[in-house]
Amino acid sequence: MTNRVTRRRALTGIAGMGAAGLAAPHIATAQGQPTNWKIQTSWPGGAGLQIFRDWCASIEEKSGGELSFTPFGANDVVGDFQLYDAVKNGVLDAVNPFTIYAQGIIPAAVFLTSFPLGLRNPAEYDTFYYGLGGLEIARELYARQGMHFVGPVHHGANIIHSKVPIRSIDDFRGRKMRLPGGMVADIFTELGAETTVLPGSEIFPALERGTIDVADYTGPAVNYALGFSQVTDYIVLGPPGFMSVYQPVDIMDITVGQQAWDNLSPQMKQFVEMETHVYSDMHHAAIQAADQEAWGKFEADGTEITRLTADDVELMTEVAVPIWFDYANRDPDSARVFKIILDYMQSGSLGYVDPALTEGLSLDL
Repeated sequence: MTNRVTRRRALTGIAGMGAAGLAAPHIATAQGQPTNWKIQTSWPGGAGLQIFRDWCASIEEKSGGELSFTPFGANDVVGDFQLYDAVKNGVLDAVNPFTIYAQGIIPAAVFLTSFPLGLRNPAEYDTFYYGLGGLEIARELYARQGMHFVGPVHHGANIIHSKVPIRSIDDFRGRKMRLPGGMVADIFTELGAETTVLPGSEIFPALERGTIDVADYTGPAVNYALGFSQVTDYIVLGPPGFMSVYQPVDIMDITVGQQAWDNLSPQMKQFVEMETHVYSDMHHAAIQAADQEAWGKFEADGTEITRLTADDVELMTEVAVPIWFDYANRDPDSARVFKIILDYMQSGSLGYVDPALTEGLSLDL
């Protein structure tokens, strides 16, 4: 509750003071010198990259010149899957990746972001991070890797683009499908898809060449800007009100190299934490607004929207639950993170998971 109150007070202060008000206090680094961070996002272009650049450009004025960000888009300095090595080695000071990309070095990261049929709204992940202890666990896990997890950044649901019509989960069978790997890929493999892992910047050329038939990526605004309507004819969604069954809440984050973080003063650390909240709110709202325009553009290009059914969701949930437990039991940290989320999903607040589906399954806590 303390974190949520602190966040609310800080955001109220930011909204009331504006950039000029924020610039007034002298916020010094540990050395008393202005600091510049090189920060790379996973966005290769479109609305996502522009929102990131705009936010980075605001930091110097807001901090009274004590901190500035030099932004880089996907692959500008290193590839998406090299981001963590770059920030740990000081090639970059900070990164804005999709949190799922951390699963290779932090197995529990599969539960620090959206997973198939899991939590379904951004507010639920805010509850997990800021109310149920998720932030403290994330910071503990990232610290072991020489990094500091500042906080989550909300995006929105991921959608699926396809060269062929997909009207039920049976239609994924035999399709060559790009996914971010991990649990999501395992579930679609179980449904019969031939899955492959590609960073976002390589999806368009793979669809264009026919290397893949189907690809998941972020939301309509970003995907339209990346040209997906030029190389696919269909978008696959969940039932009404359930835009994405496999990744209903897409989470990015701000992660900083431990040395860069330690060089900040306590006041500046708090400033960066609050700015991450601001960026998350701005990012999510701006992306959703851009999505509303993008739907019309896809329609004008002749893209057909198909939807899975409630029955498909039930079948996918039955496939997903044992896979959740499999991933959770791969290491103790995964199990304790998943336990928090599972209890929340099965509570009276949400009721997403019928207890009958988890009977006979246990966690190695």
